[in-house]
Amino acid sequence: MSHLDEISTRVDAAIEEGVIAHMNELLIALSNDGELGRDDRYQQQQRLRIAISHHGRKHKEDMERESEERNARLTRGGTIL
Repeated sequence: MSHLDEISTRVDAAIEEGVIAHMNELLIALSNDGELGRDDRYQQQQRLRIAISHHGRKHKEDMERESEERNARLTRGGTIL
């Protein structure tokens, strides 16, 4: 397996796992990877950046939906219970 294939597999696993801290750690590790060419490194980092961005957007939407649901449960007919 080439180094690029190994890195691509690690990026896939980090994205699938969905843990931002692990994606950030890999993003930093890629910055210091001297074995990858500039374009390959950029491509893998970009995949991580996009996954992080989508994760953050989804988290924000989930939090907003939970807040709306909570407010709906707390109020009935415009009155706070």
